[in-house]
Amino acid sequence: MTGCMSICDNLDSVEQSCSGVGCCLTDIPRGLENYTVRLDSYYNHTYILDFNPCSYAFIVEEGKFTFSPNTSFNDLSNTEELPMILNWEIGEGPCDEAQKKDDYACKANSKCVNRTISDELSGYICHCQPGYQGNPYLPDGCQDIDECKVSNPCTNGRCANSPGSYSCLCDKGYRSNGTNDQSCIKEIPKNQPETTLLLIVSLSITGGFLVLFVGISWICSGIKKRKFMKLKEKYFKENGGLLLLQKLANHGGSVETTKIFTTEELEKATNNYHESRVLGEGGYGTVYKGVLLDNKVVAIKKSKGGTSIQSEQFVNEVVVLSQINHRNVVKLLGCCLETAVPLLVYEFVTHGTLYEHIHRKRSLLSFELRMKIAVETAGALAYLHSSISTPIIHRDVKAANILLDDNYTAKVSDFGASRLVPSGQTEIQTLVLGTYGYLDPEYLQSNQLTEKSDVYSFGVVLVELLTSKVAFSNDRCLASIFVSSMDEDCLKQILDGAIVNEGNIETAENVASIAKRCLRVKGEERPTMKEVAMELEGMTIMAKHPWGKNAMFCPEENEYLLGSPSDSNVMDVRGGDRDSSGLTTGMTTGYDSMQIQMLMPRGDGR
Repeated sequence: MTGCMSICDNLDSVEQSCSGVGCCLTDIPRGLENYTVRLDSYYNHTYILDFNPCSYAFIVEEGKFTFSPNTSFNDLSNTEELPMILNWEIGEGPCDEAQKKDDYACKANSKCVNRTISDELSGYICHCQPGYQGNPYLPDGCQDIDECKVSNPCTNGRCANSPGSYSCLCDKGYRSNGTNDQSCIKEIPKNQPETTLLLIVSLSITGGFLVLFVGISWICSGIKKRKFMKLKEKYFKENGGLLLLQKLANHGGSVETTKIFTTEELEKATNNYHESRVLGEGGYGTVYKGVLLDNKVVAIKKSKGGTSIQSEQFVNEVVVLSQINHRNVVKLLGCCLETAVPLLVYEFVTHGTLYEHIHRKRSLLSFELRMKIAVETAGALAYLHSSISTPIIHRDVKAANILLDDNYTAKVSDFGASRLVPSGQTEIQTLVLGTYGYLDPEYLQSNQLTEKSDVYSFGVVLVELLTSKVAFSNDRCLASIFVSSMDEDCLKQILDGAIVNEGNIETAENVASIAKRCLRVKGEERPTMKEVAMELEGMTIMAKHPWGKNAMFCPEENEYLLGSPSDSNVMDVRGGDRDSSGLTTGMTTGYDSMQIQMLMPRGDGR
C-alpha cells in the first residue's frame, strides 16, 4: 500500500506545485492490477470549508495535471476526464511459448511482442508487420497497405503495389536512386563535360559541408561533455560529497568501509538500469541487481525523486551505516553522489524476502527456522537501537524488508525511511512514514517517532511468523485480530497448524505473549528490542536443551543454576514474569492493540 498526506490551513499557504501543501501525489508501481482509493480528513474540513469543502483523489498520467491553488480547488468538480495509461498483456508466457498454443492470438501478417508488466508474470501483445495495418487479433489479421493509393511515394515514376511493400517504375530519363524509398532520380548524360564539372563542384561543396558538420558536432560534443562533468561535480557537492570524504577520512575510511562509486560504474553494473535487473520496487525507490568490474554482485538502490535530501543528514547516515558490521544487517558497501538523487550500494542477498517465503509459498519454513529468523532480526534491531554510538530507528520494519540468504540467515534491509537519533534524544518529531499494518498507532497519532515504534512493527512480524497471515488484508489489521484472539483465549485458532504442533505449542504461546506485549498501544508499556531479543534467544535455547520443556528442578537446583533469589539481576530465562499458566507475561499491564482500529484514521493514505 502507498499514499501521501497533504496539509493545508489556509489558501495563502498553498504552493504552486503538488508537493504536500494542499495537494500531494504518489507513484503507482509497475504491475498493479487493482487500485482502491480512500480519503480522510482529520478535522472533516472544518478549518478550510470556505475554500475547500471536499477532497479529490484520482489517477492521472504523469505530467497531464497541473495543480494551481487559484483554480484547482474550485474547478476540480467540473474538470473533464483526465488521461491515464492502462498497460495490458495476453497470457502469462512469452512469445516463444504462446506460439505453440492453440489459443495464440496473433493472426495473419502480424508479429508477437513480449511484454513484462510485473516481476511475476509476463505475456505478449500483437503488432501488424511493416506494410500492414488493422487489428492483428481478428481472424483475417492485418491487411496490406496500398501505398500507391494512400499517397504517391514514387517521384518521376509509377507506383506498383505488392504485399507489404511497393516498387517504383521510373519514367524515361530517370533511374532508381538505389535507396529504400525507391524514388527516381534523373540520369546523368554521358560524355558531357559540363555535367561532369557540375558533379565535381557539387561533391566538393557536399564534402566541405560534411567536414564543417563533423567539426561542429565535435565541438558541441566537447561542450556537452564539459557540461555533464560540471553537472556531476554540482550534484557531488550538493549531496555532501566533500563532507562525506572528510568524515570518512576522520573515521579512517577506505575501500574496506565505504566506497564512493561513479555514475559510469553503476550504469555499467546494471546494464544502464535495464528492466531485467530490477529486484524490487517500493515507495522509496527501485532496487537493481548489479555486477561490478570485479564480478562482485551487489544491490543498487535508486531512490525516487520528489523531495530534497539534506546533504549533512544523508552523509551522517552513510557514515553511520558504513560503520555497522552486524551479520544480520545488510552491509552498506558505498554510494554514488554524482546524480540528482544519491544511489546506495548494498551487499546482494540471494534468497529473497521473508514475506515471499511466508506468503507466496516459495518454501515452507519450519517453526524452528522461523524462531531463528525472529531471534536474528530482533538482535539486529536491538543492535541498531542500543549498541552503536548514534542509535538508528528503522521506521519500516516488515517481512518484506527482512532478507534471507542461502542459509536462511536473516538480514534487515531498506533504511530508506530510517532516522538517526541525536545524542540525548529519545523521540523525534516527524511526518509519519511506514507501511500500513505495521505502523505504530501511537506514532500515527502523535508524529513522535521512538525506538518503541520499531518494537510494535517487529511484534507484527512475530505474529506473521506464528500465523502465516499478511499484516493487512480486507481493511483489517492482523495485529488487532491477533490481540483479540489472545484476549478471548482463542490463540490456537489463529496459529498456523502446519508449523505449530504439540511439540512446540508451549514455545509458540510464549512467543505470542511477547508479540502481544510488543503490540501494546502505549509505547512506554512495550519492552525494548534488547529485552525482546534476550527473551526470544532464551526461549530458543530452552527449546533446544536436552532437559526439554517439561524438565523439573527442585528449589535447590534452581537456586544453584539461576543464583540467589535475592539477586536483583537474576530474571527468568524467558524474560518478564510468569502468570499462573506458566506463560511469560510483561512487567506491566495496560492498553493493548485492540484499540488500533480506533486510533488509525481510515483511508488516510499513509
